Amino acid sequence: MTTERWALGGDLSVARVGYGAMKLTGWPSGDRPGRETALAVLRRAVELGVNHIDTSHYYARDGVAANELIREALHPYPDDLVIVTKVGALVEGSDIALPAAEKTGLTPDGLRRGVEANLRSLGVDRLNVVNLRMGDLDRSETPLAPPLETLLALREEGLIRHLGVSNVTAAEFEQARTIAPIACVQNLYNVSQRDDDPMVDACAEAGIAYVPFFPVGGFQPITAGRLEAVAARHRATVPQVALAWLLARSPNILLIPGTGSLDHLEENIAAAALTLSPEDLAELG
Repeated sequence: MTTERWALGGDLSVARVGYGAMKLTGWPSGDRPGRETALAVLRRAVELGVNHIDTSHYYARDGVAANELIREALHPYPDDLVIVTKVGALVEGSDIALPAAEKTGLTPDGLRRGVEANLRSLGVDRLNVVNLRMGDLDRSETPLAPPLETLLALREEGLIRHLGVSNVTAAEFEQARTIAPIACVQNLYNVSQRDDDPMVDACAEAGIAYVPFFPVGGFQPITAGRLEAVAARHRATVPQVALAWLLARSPNILLIPGTGSLDHLEENIAAAALTLSPEDLAELG
């Protein structure tokens, strides 16, 4: 894979192509691989040079939990492995079905429970990066400052190394930066969904990593004639072109494509070696 790296939080050197663990559990719905395949995918990712894994304690369904799979596959962890997790309105995976009023993850108690659950399930004393995920509740009734201040206090306790924010607006991002040092932003962004262009650039200017979720479209995979044409020229797949476009878009973009397939894992990581020409980039717009 590419040797390009980014200093996440200023001190955690990560390869720009990482791995997202959500699909290993089938959360919140959908298919998932068998346990042995899931463990094999995680181990193979690390063998291929991945040292940035995105997860959460609430990525869990029907007794299958991402953090526990990561721990079984990779613990004791390589010294350079960076595991990024998140907390938010959900504490448990099943909380997604609760009415908004019963989702208590953004309260001080809920956030501590979420952080401690991640520590426990991953088997670590301190979390490398914790993203505060916003946007799962009514924004007008869910201010960012109180939960971020709670996480900052947990950071000062030594439970968290760096803080990030996820699913945030531009205003929330700017507010977050006045409260705590922000290592990364994790928002929806890909070659077909570019509303966050200004955020990508703002993060780059500030030296903050931008980590797009659904980099190849998520539950609705990206399809477009121009992507297919570029892929055909490179004898690549459309998802590989979509990932390569993100890597070319800005040096602070870090990728965390998820998969439960060994073949797709290899394909995703190979995208790091795909160099798009100026003509390709112009065609993709």
